[in-house]
Amino acid sequence: MAAQRVVPRPALSPHGTESSLQSEGAAFIPASALATAANRIFRTFGEGAVLPGVLQGVREGPSRCSAPPPLCAAPVAMEAPVRLWVKTEPFLVGALPAPPPARLGPHYLRKMAAYARARAAEGCFPRLSWPRWRHIACGKLQLGRGLAWLYFELFHSLLRPDPPRSLEWAEAEAACTGPDELEQERSKLSVDTLQFLLFLYVQQVNKVSLRRSLIGEEWPSPRTKSPSLTGKSASENKNWSDQDHCAFVQSHLLDMLELLLEPEQLTASSHSTHSSFVSYEAVRALSFLIEGSVSKSRTVHPLHELALWQPCHGQNGYSKVSRAFSFPKLESWLRSCLTTNPFGMTACLKSGKKLAWAQQVEGTTRRAKIACNTRVVPEVFPMVIMSQVYKQTLAKSSDTLVGAHVRIHRCNESFIYLLSPLRSVTIEKCRNSTFVLGPVQASVHVHSCDNVKVIVVCHRLCLSSTSGCTFYILTPTQPLILLGNEAVSFAPFHTHYPMLEDHMAQVGLATLPNYWDSPMLVCKESGDTSVFRLLPPSDFYTFVIPFEMEGDTTETPGGLPHAYQKALSQREQKVQIWQKTVKEAGLTKDQRKRFQMLVENKFYEWLVQTGNRQQLDSLVPPAVGSKQAAG
Repeated sequence: MAAQRVVPRPALSPHGTESSLQSEGAAFIPASALATAANRIFRTFGEGAVLPGVLQGVREGPSRCSAPPPLCAAPVAMEAPVRLWVKTEPFLVGALPAPPPARLGPHYLRKMAAYARARAAEGCFPRLSWPRWRHIACGKLQLGRGLAWLYFELFHSLLRPDPPRSLEWAEAEAACTGPDELEQERSKLSVDTLQFLLFLYVQQVNKVSLRRSLIGEEWPSPRTKSPSLTGKSASENKNWSDQDHCAFVQSHLLDMLELLLEPEQLTASSHSTHSSFVSYEAVRALSFLIEGSVSKSRTVHPLHELALWQPCHGQNGYSKVSRAFSFPKLESWLRSCLTTNPFGMTACLKSGKKLAWAQQVEGTTRRAKIACNTRVVPEVFPMVIMSQVYKQTLAKSSDTLVGAHVRIHRCNESFIYLLSPLRSVTIEKCRNSTFVLGPVQASVHVHSCDNVKVIVVCHRLCLSSTSGCTFYILTPTQPLILLGNEAVSFAPFHTHYPMLEDHMAQVGLATLPNYWDSPMLVCKESGDTSVFRLLPPSDFYTFVIPFEMEGDTTETPGGLPHAYQKALSQREQKVQIWQKTVKEAGLTKDQRKRFQMLVENKFYEWLVQTGNRQQLDSLVPPAVGSKQAAG
């Protein structure tokens, strides 16, 4: 009998309501072939047979019949394929770019999971309060209190709280007059226990493997190679590499699923069995790491919505009676559906939009490369990747940048202004450059850079393998000093542009609290406090952003610390005294002209010696035919 084409009905959720998922691209096969295959299985294995894939759909279809369907049954649609991928945010923003403490390994996390479930009444499960996590981290896992708060706050901020709530928390924290009040305020916070366990497990992505080091794939050096933007480097930045994210989840999926199991589903050694079941709540927690879509649809759904979609039940083993999934079937389904993130760095470099924001500098062989993935779905933050900007000034305030993850790679002797609210920024292998950034909602990570200046308001700043760098920052968290840093200078944020305060409000950043001068040494192996200093007030100058924009901000948000403001005032007084001295010198017209020429010559020499001549020259607008592209 020839196949008949039918219009697929809306898929139903397990509770009988119409799902938002559409059976797009469903293929159809002859009902006779399905029925014949089903009959053979029933005859061979009996009524209790577990039927794979679409054949189980015949068995458990809407008719609910106990006998095999007749040969004239209506055509049955093959289930539409589901694509799953690992989300970028938990790795890019959530994983600290440093090896995790040994006590955050899988063995200890399994113990923590059992401990939390056993003390649900004490604020450990299903949500884990800060006091209980502090007790577990400090008392059981032997972590320091600062590191315990770092992981807790990092996960809490990762879940994208809306900006008004972030500003409320900043106001409450700034109002605390001492450690006791601050601890009392923190005690009001809690996180989803299962998701937090997965977050802690994800920290293993940056664990240094001795075995891989011995065979040359990885070497535990603070200055490991950064990836090239061709994606061909063997030493990939794991926080950015979507291929590494997928490989990590595939390799550790069994451990992560077992971490989410209820105690009665585990053996005495805390492992699963073939008959274990995974609760719906556990799969919902796994949505922290995994999302996907149906067929080629661009609608993104969290994992638990896709897992509850009726056509997937045969493969992932969902039971409506127990509201749980068969462990082996769910694991197999996840592995078979996982693929590379279609919105990750690989896709951005391969098929993203190329942006002509930077100019080719005459006499150089390097060509600047800038790409972005277009906003194909609202649920995913866009990416902007730029590389090899050399000896020029690049300035943008663009919708393309709003809420974007930005990666700046191998830029040299340049001045880069990105004056839009951003999600995160990574600056890698750059030298002798200045970066002026709009407010960054999540984190700024500077890695393997020499002699760069970074001027930014951000939620968090992480440094690894930097040398001679200066950071002018306003941040509500302690700057993190990881491995391999030397001669780091911190200074207060010292500039403004007209839209700055509006952009800060958009990402939920306030002027207080401000921990710019209280860095935290996360990796003690990197040395002691001598790796950083606070910039002396005598070396401090304000920074002027030389572009006109609409907006209301006319001064540095939050002002300057007293010592730095005093140094600026004293310098201004010296200028005023000099101007008064020149005015009262009684110079003739010819003397004033010669004196003016002398001052200008000395100023020009200073511009050349300091490199500021290049910066001024690069501010000259390009010719009409070579304007930087919009976007």
